Amino acid sequence: MADKKIVDIVEKILQESKKLNRKLKQNIDLVVNLKNVDLSIPKNRVEEEIILPNGRGEKAKIALFASGELAQKSKKHVDLLIQPDEIEELSSNKKEFKKIADNHHFFIAEAPLMPTIGKTLGTVLGPRGKMPKPVPPNADISGLVQNLHKTIKLRSKSNKTFHTIAGNEEMDSQQIAANVDIIIKRLEGTLERGRLNIGSVYIKTTMGPSERVI
Repeated sequence: MADKKIVDIVEKILQESKKLNRKLKQNIDLVVNLKNVDLSIPKNRVEEEIILPNGRGEKAKIALFASGELAQKSKKHVDLLIQPDEIEELSSNKKEFKKIADNHHFFIAEAPLMPTIGKTLGTVLGPRGKMPKPVPPNADISGLVQNLHKTIKLRSKSNKTFHTIAGNEEMDSQQIAANVDIIIKRLEGTLERGRLNIGSVYIKTTMGPSERVI
């Protein structure tokens, strides 16, 4: 059962969202502000992937680098398949690949391709926190993909203020609140002093006003 305080806050922002009458489906964003933590030290930075119990509202988009059997049996599970002969082409057209990187949430790669991807496309994927997850050439990636569809990233880099998503406005308030609760607990677990390192957490729809959770 989700925390009632969070449920009430979510219901409030969803009601505000309806008043805006936006045609665009809005995400539910969580804005985190840290305190008393030195993020210039890499080990203090938040870098977490969290499988949301109720999903993201819309599935995360996934791209796969693969060849042969893995490519054939896995292409139905992913949004984009990139074969080895396309890697060099994309490396010479960084503008196009940046669009791909920005439009896909997670990347998976056949393990033998990882060194080539690192050398050619790592400068685009690395700073975005999107280096591929390596899998064996004979892997069944269906389970991994199912989990990634429901996964969000909690990533501070060197900024004390950062955000992630907790769902979208078409989900019910209990589902969203349960997602928020999981994200906050995971965040507390990654910080040296737990909740004492959290200055505030706000929840909002993409275009709507924010409400404080912590």
